[in-house]
Amino acid sequence: MSHRPHLLEDEFPEHAALIAELKQSDTHFAHLAERFEALNREIHALEVSPDPELEPKAEELRRKRVALKDEIYAYLKKKAAGAAAG
Repeated sequence: MSHRPHLLEDEFPEHAALIAELKQSDTHFAHLAERFEALNREIHALEVSPDPELEPKAEELRRKRVALKDEIYAYLKKKAAGAAAG
């Protein structure tokens, strides 16, 4: 268990500069990043104060985070490819 929430820059270090740029310039990406960060905060809160009754909720949130992370990665790849081609 981590002592801090995951950051997008930690998840995709090879895209850290692109992440920073897109958070400022791309409203769709900024929304995705905000959703990811909100999920992380909620998951982190459940992990630092474990309650067996809340574990199903934590697992559901982790699944949502994985799906969102996949969506973000696909978006980053698309933007990186566009930048490389442009």
